[in-house]
Parts: sequence; structure tokens; C-alpha cells
Amino acid sequence: MKLTEEEIKRVKGLGCLKDKRYNDVFNVRVLTVNGKLTADKINTIAKASELFGSGEVALTVRQTAEIQGVKYENLEKLFAYLNEKGLDCGGTGPKVRPVVSCKGTTCQYGLIDTYSLSEKIHERFYKGYHDTVLPHKFKIAVGGCPNNCVKPDLNDIGIIGSCIPEISKENHCMGCKSCGVENTCPMKAARLTEGKISIDASLCNGCGRCIGKCPFKVITAPKQMGYTVYIGGRWGKKANRGSYFCTASSEEEVLDVIEKLILFFRDNGTPGERFADTVNRLNKDNFIQNKILC
Repeated sequence: MKLTEEEIKRVKGLGCLKDKRYNDVFNVRVLTVNGKLTADKINTIAKASELFGSGEVALTVRQTAEIQGVKYENLEKLFAYLNEKGLDCGGTGPKVRPVVSCKGTTCQYGLIDTYSLSEKIHERFYKGYHDTVLPHKFKIAVGGCPNNCVKPDLNDIGIIGSCIPEISKENHCMGCKSCGVENTCPMKAARLTEGKISIDASLCNGCGRCIGKCPFKVITAPKQMGYTVYIGGRWGKKANRGSYFCTASSEEEVLDVIEKLILFFRDNGTPGERFADTVNRLNKDNFIQNKILC
């Protein structure tokens, strides 16, 4: 079957990417929420691939499942089968894309509940803004700590869990010959100088590894973990590492920041322009210094 460009474009907007080897065969993206699927949904995807595709399923770099080898004539049947089981297709077009998240909720280094935050972002922005057309695709990623396993700062918006340690005013540094805090710090920001521990804020990346390493409890964790927000990142032909925008103190504040940034992009970006280009065009330093909300 020879398809028209209009037909190909229409189904691409539904999450179906044409297999360049054939005229009427597509690979169909099935959404997950931060890469998680129940055993039942995994079985459903596998069965759908056997019924309507080639029997193969590929995983995308943004944590969606892609059913391979679906003929154009089977697309509607596939959609109906998946929808009946509570699964949706999509993840393409000039709009908010599916959220990517690391496993910070359960990872030993995780500082924030990445599952909780990414699920809220998915509901509010992927689903809630699904009909909002933006100048270009818009990617959001959530990382649990500065290890950056899912590269949050290479997304249009990246959220990274952070923990800025504090030096206790009540407990006093004993000047141990072998300081657990100094020895643990991967950034060499913690230094024992003249028998007292200090932390160089310009070197500290907020990883929190030093917390609990002092037996005298000189280094303590802040009462709340922080959410560091980066903007204007992207990878690809014109890779760009995002710039620090602000630090939020709660999930609700993060969601408000994201919403205002998306609306800013919608209202100020030009068609075909990525968010990084919008920020740079409007003077990145001024944009960040005069934050639109933080």
C-alpha cells in the first residue's frame, strides 16, 4: 500500500513512526510513566506485538516501549486493543514529551522521590497539556541526584535532587586526623583546615554523600531536600548543556516552575525553535537573572 505524506504525518502524530524499509509499516510507541509498567501491561504489549506487529518490542531512549512492524491497516485495531487494557500510544510532535526519570526513589544515592515527581509531571503536563501546540518538542527529565544518570541537564527542563549540607552550630568539629567527611566528598569541597571542617560552596554539587559521615554529627542534612531546576538543555546535532535556573523546595513549587516555563515557551518561542534557542535569543543571562518566577 502506497501511503500519502498526509497519512504518514497523521499517524506520526499518534506515535507511529514509519519504518523506512517499507511503504506501509510503522513502529508504534506505547507510553509508560517514567519507564514503569506492571507485569500485566508488559504482557499486553507483548501480545499486541504478536497480534498486530512483527512480534518484536524495542525500548526507546525516553523509556517508552515501541511495537515493531505494524502495518497501516492494523493501526486502529492496535490502538483499540491497547486502550482497552489501559495503555496509550503517542510521544511525538511539537508538544510536551513523555517524562524521563531515574530510579532515585529506590537508588542508594537518590535524594528525592523521582517516581512521585515524574508521575505528577506526566499527569499535569504530558496529559494535561497534550493538546497544547508548542514551537517545538519539549522534553523534561527528573534525576534523583547530581550523578545525572538520565542526563536531566540535557533536556529542555531538568530537575535534579540536591542536598546542601550544613555545619552544625551545636556540635563541634573534633579535628579528627582522618576526617570521614573530607574523605567521602567526591568534589573535594569538604576540607579540614586548622582542625576545623569547612565546605566550599563553589565546589559542592549537593550530592549529600557527606551526610552522616561525621561521628560527632557536625555535618547535618537540611530539613528539606532541594530540587535544582536547569533549563535549555538538549542533545543531538546541536548539543547544549542546560543552565541553572533556580532551586525549589517542594514538588508543588517544581510543578509551578515547569508550568510557567512551558507557557513562556508557548508564548515567546518561534515555530521550529527549541527552548534553548528561545532563551538564548532573549538573552540567556538576563532571562535567568530576572527569573520569571523563582
